[in-house]
Amino acid sequence: MIKVGVIGAGHLGSIHLKLLNQSKLFKLTGFYDQNVKISETLKKEFDYHAFQSIDEIIKSNDAIFIATPTSNHFKIAKNALENNKHIFIEKPITNTVAESLKLIEIANKNKLIGQVGHVERFNPAFVAVMNNIRNPKFIECHRLSEYPKRSTDVSVILDLMIHDIDIVLSIVDSKIKRILANGTSIISKSPDIANARIEFENGCIVNLTASRISLKKMRKSRFFQNDAYISIDYLNNNTELVKIKDYNKSNNYSMVLENIDGDKKEIYYKNPEIIKRNAIEEEHKNFAYSILMKDKPIVDLNAGSKALDVAMNILSQIK
Repeated sequence: MIKVGVIGAGHLGSIHLKLLNQSKLFKLTGFYDQNVKISETLKKEFDYHAFQSIDEIIKSNDAIFIATPTSNHFKIAKNALENNKHIFIEKPITNTVAESLKLIEIANKNKLIGQVGHVERFNPAFVAVMNNIRNPKFIECHRLSEYPKRSTDVSVILDLMIHDIDIVLSIVDSKIKRILANGTSIISKSPDIANARIEFENGCIVNLTASRISLKKMRKSRFFQNDAYISIDYLNNNTELVKIKDYNKSNNYSMVLENIDGDKKEIYYKNPEIIKRNAIEEEHKNFAYSILMKDKPIVDLNAGSKALDVAMNILSQIK
């Protein structure tokens, strides 16, 4: 088993602790959090071992989960990598693209595994249809939430929109041609609502909307391509797959659309099987197997860096 420790035991850190403690692939040795109250509570309620320093927890493990505020990601991750420890780092990967590139350099030099917590890649609804998404022409994403009760040290772009940025970059095999963006801050000092339009060189257009001042939650994406329309509801683990093909008059059961020129297309629905799984637990498994098999994780440090690069571009336009 892989010896692992968690640095940062807030909202996400506590979830990682619970799942790692139940894992058959990892052996949880404990956690470190500079908040004494949080440490005492976790020790008392769950009997987790609390390390006394970051250096101690890094030296005591094979791999480190980093779930601290983003401003601390680079320093902790660099320390872990330089001590030959694999890292799982929550999104966004770092504060700056330059910092993320430095982590990639150290990880490659020391032949270490680095994974970034873009959890939607492991969402059962996305996994069920991702192989059906091919060369989309238009993508629309909405990610809305109520204002978080947890503290946030980043803008809505880095907090929420970056999930959809990562998904889009994993699907669209093309360089970005242009990015347009706007947004505004309502409660925070950084933008709380934002919209971005990404144009790719292959013609694909992406519209992204993110808000953390909504009255209800929404995490939906729609993909339009020549042969299909695909809708993903990440929040409720639902998908809709509508296939389009040339009209076959021998098929009496399909829905037929006809344009003004008389061209006909058949429309039919497919129901992909959605296997209900815990997306964060699937992240953990992928990280463990990547370490054991010395293989690249689904969301490696490069993917995290590219998503951050686009997010920072969007943020700079808004500012």
